[in-house]
Amino acid sequence: MTDEQRPTTTTDAGVPATSDEHSLTVGPDGPILLQDHYLIQKMAQFNRERVPERVVHAKGGGAHGFFEVTEDVTQYTKADFLSQVGKKTPVFLRFSTVAGELGSADTVRDPRGFAIKLYTEQGNYDIVGNNTPVFFVKDPSKFQDFIHSQKRMPETNLRSNDAQWDFWTLSPESAHQVTILMSDRGTPRTWRHQHGFSSHTFMWVNQAGERFWVKYHFKTVQGIENFTDAEAKAVVAEDPDFHIRDLFDSIAKGDAPEWRLEMQIMPFEEAADYRFNPFDLTKVWPHGDYPGITIGRLVLDRNPENYFAEVEQAAFEPANMVPGIGPSPDKMLLGRLFSYPDTHRHRIGTNYTQLPINAPKSPVHTYNKDGAMRYHHNGAQPVYAPNSHGGPVADPSLGEAAWFQEGGEIVRSAYTPRRDDDDFSQPGALYRDVMSETDRGHLVENIVGHLSDGVADETLERALQYWTNVDSDLGARVRAGLTSGNGTTSSAARAATSSAAS
Repeated sequence: MTDEQRPTTTTDAGVPATSDEHSLTVGPDGPILLQDHYLIQKMAQFNRERVPERVVHAKGGGAHGFFEVTEDVTQYTKADFLSQVGKKTPVFLRFSTVAGELGSADTVRDPRGFAIKLYTEQGNYDIVGNNTPVFFVKDPSKFQDFIHSQKRMPETNLRSNDAQWDFWTLSPESAHQVTILMSDRGTPRTWRHQHGFSSHTFMWVNQAGERFWVKYHFKTVQGIENFTDAEAKAVVAEDPDFHIRDLFDSIAKGDAPEWRLEMQIMPFEEAADYRFNPFDLTKVWPHGDYPGITIGRLVLDRNPENYFAEVEQAAFEPANMVPGIGPSPDKMLLGRLFSYPDTHRHRIGTNYTQLPINAPKSPVHTYNKDGAMRYHHNGAQPVYAPNSHGGPVADPSLGEAAWFQEGGEIVRSAYTPRRDDDDFSQPGALYRDVMSETDRGHLVENIVGHLSDGVADETLERALQYWTNVDSDLGARVRAGLTSGNGTTSSAARAATSSAAS
């Protein structure tokens, strides 16, 4: 079917949509607008696709522990839980796979969720991250489509490698994350032997009102250990709950896993003319420009007493930010500020924050009332604001962690291009400069194995070009791998390799 023959995308009400890829923003780099009905409809509908398990990150495990400050960072943020060296804050951390269902194996090739809830004295602070510093897409309008491409197809109820590669190769911004996913980092040996990242950029504000852009890197003290593809598949057959069991058993015997928190900190003004958009979720900040600063440690030392009550009902939302911390112009982050609490209200109920695992350890004073399963009520206090009867009042002196955005035309657009804003340079550098030759060999094998399973000719041709764009040597090795061995390679792969050789 040609593009001219394809129907126009519409909202669920049949209204034609103007973009499948870009949210409505104030200028190309500005904040997302609440009036973007199509984006909100996509997110809200997506959040309600599964009952009762999570749509994504369904399979997981978690543990309790603490975060301890080890370095003075008050020059960067006024956040109370970071206010003094030695201060400890209780935490709950949930690990997960992304695409698999609740009963799926947890050692399969997939990114791992790394979601942290810090129970601070100023309310809950949630960091919703992964074990990778980047993501597949950079605009929330594409997130639902990305997940659909990774999930089961409606006609077969089977997952489709072709659908995954179809989406990835039509979304070149995915190349950095897919390179990581197809490496051995895509199959960590345990949750204890992987890093965790905020991935998103956040804002820190100090007592003087000075602002900084920051990224969180939780570096495993246990060291990085990964399975090869063959090892991961073998463990799937032997113990589909391997990662859950490993974490629980390690903590039970007193071997508490630990991570050190390193921060990348960018002075606020430097973001404006940095060589690529620093808020693009598909890119990392080079450590040569912004080296990591170790500020604390995260320790998990207590297992849940009830898996359902604590792990399954845990609800993390990036909108939970304490004074001194705020969002950035990262479009994916701004979309998630709405999407996460919306899906929790659907999945575990309107009053999910009153469940013990989600309830803050600091006082709660709101004008919210009633709703299904509400447990705590505010008695005879007023249920509206403003009022003259003693209800809580907001404190404007806390200030908002925000940035100035010059007004612009309301558009659906990619970020404004910058000098180094391409999609393939960073994954190419990862392949050439970071990976060992063993890593590169495993990457090629993993890509070839995945592409050899049910990928259509048209998609395969795009995939060959995709990896060539990342690195010409990588592309050539993938071509060679696809045309050698058992003779099952498609005609497109053979033709592409023959053309390249000539």
